[in-house]
Amino acid sequence: MIYKWRRLGENSLFLAPSIILTLILGIYPLFWMLRYMFYDYAGYGEALFVGLDNFRRLLRDGLFWESVRNTFVFAGGKLLLTLPLSLLLAVILNGKLRGSNLLRGIYFMPTVISTAVISVVFYNIFNSYNGMVNTVLMKLHLVSQPIDWLGPKHAMLTVIIVAVWGAVGNYMLLFLAGLQSIPQDLYESAAIDGANAGRRFWNITLPMLAPVAQMVIMLAIIASLKGYESIMVITEGGPIGKTEVMYLYLYKLLFPVSTGSPVAQQLGYGSAVGFASALIVGAVTGLYFFFSRKMNKVY
Repeated sequence: MIYKWRRLGENSLFLAPSIILTLILGIYPLFWMLRYMFYDYAGYGEALFVGLDNFRRLLRDGLFWESVRNTFVFAGGKLLLTLPLSLLLAVILNGKLRGSNLLRGIYFMPTVISTAVISVVFYNIFNSYNGMVNTVLMKLHLVSQPIDWLGPKHAMLTVIIVAVWGAVGNYMLLFLAGLQSIPQDLYESAAIDGANAGRRFWNITLPMLAPVAQMVIMLAIIASLKGYESIMVITEGGPIGKTEVMYLYLYKLLFPVSTGSPVAQQLGYGSAVGFASALIVGAVTGLYFFFSRKMNKVY
């Protein structure tokens, strides 16, 4: 008994730093936000209790609901491009391809580069006046005049392309790990039975990859709904709010920036927006878990 208590004390001592950091950086801010949802608080001075006024304002806040719509457009476009492309690259690199290790490193490289750096590079690439994309398109005579990639019509497409470029390598590696866990005996048996590459992919690869795919899709959904860093650097949510996503709107409320007159910090209302945003992400993730349960039964 004494030995067990001693082991428990030793384990608690090792866990103490993690527990303390979690309480300070994770739990305390959460309760702080839950409290100030009911206050009118600008970050200084006295906080004024307003009850549910922040949520009433939220329901009437057209900018927030526009940001929710933009979030789903951004996330949908990113997922539709990222997941198939990641799987395709993983399947190609899982084969006997010369230089596959080098290609894996190249595709994974965007994951380890700062999002801010990537965004600045792509901002210059898609610059409407002297960007590389317009220069190439005009030299190939594919367009007669520069395309305004950061304008109202194409800005969302541009930020989706940047997001896809930054995410493909990460999900590709996860798919690749799943592919390499599939026993090769299955493919050899199917080949002996006369199954071609397409049938082997459809009848073996996809079913065996289902558990990994379930996890990858979940991570991709959450990351897409919460993503805003590259958008903040490239368009700052503009033009005219066309790329203003949910968490970028929240960031501007909590950490206001303005090139003109000062903008008031709104910690109380921002907390309500943060709570609503977390509910939306949680609801989408919950729906995904509900409809993806069958993927667990495939393997």
